Amino acid sequence: MAKAKKTNGDLNFEAKLWQAADKMRNNMDAAEYKHVVLGLIFLKYISDAFIELYTKLSNTKGADPEDPDEYRADNIFYVPKKARWDYLQKNAKQPIIGKLIDDAMDEIEKDNKILKGVLPKNYARSSLDKQRLGELIDLIGTIGLGDKENRSKDILGRVYEYFLGQFADAEGKKGGQFYTPRSIVQLLVEMLEPYKGRVFDPCCGSGGMFVQSEKFVEAHGGRIGDISIYGQESNQTTWRLCKMNLAIRGIDANIGWNNEGSFLNDAHKDLKADFLIANPPFNDSDWKGELLREDIRWKYGTPPAGNANFAWVQHFIYHLSPAGTAGFVLANGSMSSNTSGEGEIRKKIIEADIVDCMVALPSQLFYNTMIPACLWFISRDKKSSKFRDRRGEILFIDARNMGVMIDRRHRELTDEQVSRIAETYHTWRSKNGKYKDIAGFCKSAKIDEVTKHGFVLTPGRYVGTEVQEEDDEAFAEKMKRLTAELKDQFVQSAKIEKEIKKNLKQVGFSLE
Repeated sequence: MAKAKKTNGDLNFEAKLWQAADKMRNNMDAAEYKHVVLGLIFLKYISDAFIELYTKLSNTKGADPEDPDEYRADNIFYVPKKARWDYLQKNAKQPIIGKLIDDAMDEIEKDNKILKGVLPKNYARSSLDKQRLGELIDLIGTIGLGDKENRSKDILGRVYEYFLGQFADAEGKKGGQFYTPRSIVQLLVEMLEPYKGRVFDPCCGSGGMFVQSEKFVEAHGGRIGDISIYGQESNQTTWRLCKMNLAIRGIDANIGWNNEGSFLNDAHKDLKADFLIANPPFNDSDWKGELLREDIRWKYGTPPAGNANFAWVQHFIYHLSPAGTAGFVLANGSMSSNTSGEGEIRKKIIEADIVDCMVALPSQLFYNTMIPACLWFISRDKKSSKFRDRRGEILFIDARNMGVMIDRRHRELTDEQVSRIAETYHTWRSKNGKYKDIAGFCKSAKIDEVTKHGFVLTPGRYVGTEVQEEDDEAFAEKMKRLTAELKDQFVQSAKIEKEIKKNLKQVGFSLE
């Protein structure tokens, strides 16, 4: 993920936008104002993309910049005159700005049927402070979102990622509704290679997995229509974001929504996918597992009601075609936990010989959770004629030492590192590949060896240790980084402790 542009002193653009949203909290709660802010950000995004092409068409002989078909040809939304950002910004200080925005949303939906019922339209309500709304429009207007350069960097995705986490915190909920960082999505897609067939994500968030899959197909000479996209999302706001995200890119997809979610109300019950790619909520304790004790999906054992990790794993496996493959993110605990029968479920999945590859990820990749994560790759047909017969083997990759810090708290995988991990997997499963174990990085292990390790799938158990010299300068840099990370963790712990004391005091308890 590219480094954020600095736009306000030491603040990056996500924090700057969040400041603007936070200014409105004096007269509405987070659950309300998230719709206000994210709707305006989307409006700015499509207006930026429209104006960029409008300018080009205005300077092209024979082209009509007011012809909607000119925009549809480039997967750009046609934006009517009174819905364009410059018009709204000129009227931002008018008391009728709320109605102008609602009208703009209506006009855009009329001209772009794919957005019908998706855009928020409640800006004219009396409870919304119109002065604050005007200030918000002015501030969002300073940030480029939808021009070609920012589209290529997925700036909209970064804004939504940051905001979803901040809104979850502001609403007092666990920050689990987060956007998967681009480098992780890129790695999953590069390893799975979804060239053709049905692609499914049953917890699809804002749709980043689908966007990257389409980019992959196009980058390798395929056609967008070669893959069919299916998804499900339980959070309606996030579902709307996903619909917007895919619509912007001209991606046709079957995205189901219900507030019960994939476990209680599977929107694609009969779907058997060729590729499944997902990043489910980590360690979800509120998945209503007690209502699903006898479900047909629990082929390898009933998952504990207090943790959905192995409910997700088995849901994914259930939805794979006989030759399907899956790649998904899970918390590290899924690789070794023996709590509440999880170890027995993992054992049965391993003995079924469908685990293809495990990747340990570096820390600090996610914006809104510090829980360490890993990637699982499942293959229903390890003797597939497309690749070599891999029955009885699992590839382990330890990528914990990879990634570069993009600021003091966040890391991302570089394109070169993504390629190295993906190529290692491709070489290992290829018929003509020249795969070799590399100490400290990768190891092809027999299932007998995994059995001896108690069916633990942590790559560090298998790959060994890389032997290397470390000069004084490298040591000093590492100590500097570790000191900064520890300081950040200490500050965060102090804030949490202070908040706990404050909450306890409000209900009559004191830790003093």
